[in-house]
Amino acid sequence: MVTRFHVGPRLSEMAVHNGTVWLAGQVPDNETLDIRGQTAEVLGMVDRLLAEAGTDKRHMLMAQIFLADLADFAGMNEVWDAWVPAGHAPPRATVQAALARPGWRIEVVVTAALPAASS
Repeated sequence: MVTRFHVGPRLSEMAVHNGTVWLAGQVPDNETLDIRGQTAEVLGMVDRLLAEAGTDKRHMLMAQIFLADLADFAGMNEVWDAWVPAGHAPPRATVQAALARPGWRIEVVVTAALPAASS
């Protein structure tokens, strides 16, 4: 059974199936923030969605990060490194991409596992 969360006409924010949680790309609400602010906002969204599914960032299986400008790589990493728990950094890819809105500097896609007791 697939459970979808926050289903809209175009996408769901999250889907859970067989102990795996897939998040849609998370983008900032506040486009006026710099890369550090947008990264912190997006990672907070990831935290909230994972908690809603019954898991957390310690159970991330993969992260994909899309940056509008690779010049933001160091600033994004500064926030990312402070956010990821020691010993729980997931496999990750970071690429430059044309994001859907000009004010977005970052988009993050995460896949995570549910803890064994929840699956």
